[in-house]
Amino acid sequence: MLRRNRTLRAATGSTVLVAVSALTLTACGAGAQGGSGGGTKVGLITKTDTNPFFVKMKEGAEQAAKANGVELVSAAGKFDGDNAGQVTAIENMVNSGVKGILITPNDSKAIVPALEKARSKGVLVIALDSPTEPQDATDALFATDNVKAGELIGGYAKAAMAGKQAKIATLDLAPGVAVGVQRHQGFLKGFGVAEGDPSVVCMQDTGGDQAKGQTAMENCLQKSPDINVVYTINEPAALGAYTALKAKGLEKKVLVVSVDGGCTGTKAVKEGKIAATSQQYPLQMASQGVKAVADFAKNGKKVSGYTDTGVTLITDAAKPGVDAQGTAYGLEKCWG
Repeated sequence: MLRRNRTLRAATGSTVLVAVSALTLTACGAGAQGGSGGGTKVGLITKTDTNPFFVKMKEGAEQAAKANGVELVSAAGKFDGDNAGQVTAIENMVNSGVKGILITPNDSKAIVPALEKARSKGVLVIALDSPTEPQDATDALFATDNVKAGELIGGYAKAAMAGKQAKIATLDLAPGVAVGVQRHQGFLKGFGVAEGDPSVVCMQDTGGDQAKGQTAMENCLQKSPDINVVYTINEPAALGAYTALKAKGLEKKVLVVSVDGGCTGTKAVKEGKIAATSQQYPLQMASQGVKAVADFAKNGKKVSGYTDTGVTLITDAAKPGVDAQGTAYGLEKCWG
């Protein structure tokens, strides 16, 4: 789980493309400009290369690589959950001589042996966005406090319900994925209910996918037509839920909250499709990670522990006692 030295619950113009198992490996960089970071390679491994969150993360890493005079080597799995692809990427990056690897783990436990092997060879390993289990399988974690992200939207939903009895559906990520567990737990904590509380009438996994979010919402409505609060793992799942609700004429009767703060999701908040979202900042995660590896290459000092890269509640329907920013702020800071 996330930790701040304690556990929380929760250039060159050339591009080289090499097919590696179930992923794509890409090398690009700024080239050394005379600094001691010249020749340093930094690896970035994201869950996929299609999710706008990871697209922005890669952009941040590319910008930071140029600013710090290092070469970025990137890889991404074909799908969310592609652990084998990430293991192959780690092995290939280590063999190519990277000084550090930044990774958003697809499987927080299964990836650990490959990371331990990389670290044993002197590679600095930093988790971005999602921690490993155990967290100290990496040298450091740069991420949103996902428990806090969940708490923010949970507290908002509680305030928005204004004492009305809640019938809650949670549209989650997938079993065993730390970021999904943390956001779910944070939402329940923010709303003031425990796991297993009877007010939670439906729980479905979505994989963070819009189509699966729609199907999950349809299933929940079949089970409990009186649902009035929907927590979603991310904004694609939220928009899928909205489609299902609108088909039943319920889009104005059900409160939908989410996490991510991408531009599409933030626009959906402005349009009233999502009541509130917790905005996170993937560019910060990646840029800080690249700099940490560049510094390690220069002075041998390894970054450690947890760095919180920030989260902000975004809504245009503020509630008393709930700190939030409007969508104007969110659209200035959004990604994707």
